[in-house]
Amino acid sequence: MKQGAGEDRPPGVTSDAHRGVELRHLRYLVAVADAGTFTHAAERMFVAQPTLSQQIRRLEQLVGTPLLDRRRDGVQLTDAGSVLLEESRTVLSLIEHGVRRSRQAAGLDRLRLRFVLPPHLPEELAAGTAARLWSVATAAGVDVTWLEAPLDAGFSLIRRRHADAALGWLPSDAAVLPDPLDVMTLGEFEPEVWVPARAGVGTHGVIGLAELAAMDVVHGPRRTSPGTYDAWLEVLRSVRPCFEFTDPPLRHSLALALTFAATADRLTAVLTGPLRAIGDDRPAGDARQRAADTYEMVRVRLDRCSLTAMAAVAWSGDLPRHLQQVLFDAADAAEAAALPAAC
Repeated sequence: MKQGAGEDRPPGVTSDAHRGVELRHLRYLVAVADAGTFTHAAERMFVAQPTLSQQIRRLEQLVGTPLLDRRRDGVQLTDAGSVLLEESRTVLSLIEHGVRRSRQAAGLDRLRLRFVLPPHLPEELAAGTAARLWSVATAAGVDVTWLEAPLDAGFSLIRRRHADAALGWLPSDAAVLPDPLDVMTLGEFEPEVWVPARAGVGTHGVIGLAELAAMDVVHGPRRTSPGTYDAWLEVLRSVRPCFEFTDPPLRHSLALALTFAATADRLTAVLTGPLRAIGDDRPAGDARQRAADTYEMVRVRLDRCSLTAMAAVAWSGDLPRHLQQVLFDAADAAEAAALPAAC
C-alpha cells in the first residue's frame, strides 16, 4: 500500500519543519559545540542552562533527529549535528556580513575583516604581510581587526567563523584543507639549526637529517604551531623512529634555549620554527649570535632543505567578494616581495 504524505516522518515533524528554526537555535547549537558542555555554553551566551537545553531540544524536534549525544563529560555532535553545525556557521556568517554591508550602504559602518596573526611568525613575514594588508584594505574602505592567536593545521578559527582570514603555515598536503578555505602561498621557509661546536658535525655548514635526529633537539612547544611541529616530527622519525622533540626549558627565548643546549650533558641542538625564507643567507640576529658565540653554538643548514613550511594567507571562501579581493591583492603583493627560493 502506498504511504500517505508525511507517514514516514517522526511524530510532530512536517515537511516545512525548518520554518520553525530561528537564528537563536543556530547560535545555541554553535555555542554548545564550541564550549563542549551546556554549562559553559550557557555562560558564554548569558542564558540560563535550562533555557539553553530546552531550545536545543526544540531544534532537535524541528530537525527530526538528535543533534547531540549527552555524556557525563560533555556533549558530542551526532553526524546530523555535525552537518547542521557547519551550515549554521555559514548562515550566521552570511547574515553578519550582510548586516555589515547594509550598514555600509547606509553610510553607518565600514566592512570589517578579522585577521589572525599567530605568535612566533618570522618578523619580516608578519610585518610585511600586515603592512600590505592594511594598505590594500584602507584603499578599499575596509577596517581590519587584528587577532593574535595560535593556529592549528586546519585553520579551525576560520572554519568556526571566529576569524575571516589568517597568516599561517600550510600542512604538508595543502589539498587536505577543508572547504570553504581558500589559500594563497607566500613562500617557503626553513628553521635555523644550532648545534654545539664540540659536536664536530656540519661540514661546510651543512648537517644531515640523520645527524640531527641522533641528537636531543630543543623545539616547540607544540601548541605554538602544531601543524609544523607534527610535520617535522614525522620527518625526523623517518630516520629515527623513536625520535621526540625536547621542549625548551623557558618559553619565547631562543638565547636561553641556546644556553641550555650548550651546557647540556648530551649533544643538544636547537631547532627554531620556520624562520628564514629559503635562499635568505643573512647573518643571525645579534642576540642569537651573541648567545651562540658565548656558548660555542654553531648555526648550520639542513641538507636538502629537509624541514620546510609554506607560508600562506588563508580565508573563508564564504566571504563577500569585496573582502576576498582585498585578501588576494594583499597576498599577491606579499608574494611578489618574497625572496626567490634557492635550495
